[in-house]
Amino acid sequence: MTATPNIQGFHHVAYRCKDAKETVEFYQKALGMKFQLAIAEDHVPSTGAYDPYMHIFLEAGNGNVLAFFELPEQPDMDRDQNTPIWVQHIAMRVESLDALMEAKAHLESLGLDVIGPTHHGIFKSIYFFDPNGHRLELAADIGTSEQMQQLYDVAPDMLEEWSKTKKAPRHAAWLHEKIAKEQS
Repeated sequence: MTATPNIQGFHHVAYRCKDAKETVEFYQKALGMKFQLAIAEDHVPSTGAYDPYMHIFLEAGNGNVLAFFELPEQPDMDRDQNTPIWVQHIAMRVESLDALMEAKAHLESLGLDVIGPTHHGIFKSIYFFDPNGHRLELAADIGTSEQMQQLYDVAPDMLEEWSKTKKAPRHAAWLHEKIAKEQS
């Protein structure tokens, strides 16, 4: 029997971009992310196919890397038209609610439309878009370790019910209400 891999985190998460330089400049200016490195090839190493690309990597804190591909010879990028725009997003953690509000003010000073903060019980977040149309989220954790444990404990039952009914399980409704009361 073989062992499952011991995942150490994400090496990088990659998305497509319209313009590599514009993307790097946006993430540096809007989120203070450091431009780490770039890889450019005419042929895809894993397939050998001719498809020139620029692959850029941005530091996202704690060893995390957000990467993008610019593919100038491919059709213009688009999003999955069968998925609502709010579903696919890149969520990044900030250290506190104060940091979240400071980020919102900074992003708005750059002329970006920012939604939120939105209360999700155990965290609050704001939403905005990058120049490629990717929805971004900044989130600040506000839940206690006890609240998190309660949500972990009920997660398997919620998933099981969802898989049978495709209706929102109410297993954690009491907990969400309790959290809201404790935080008000």
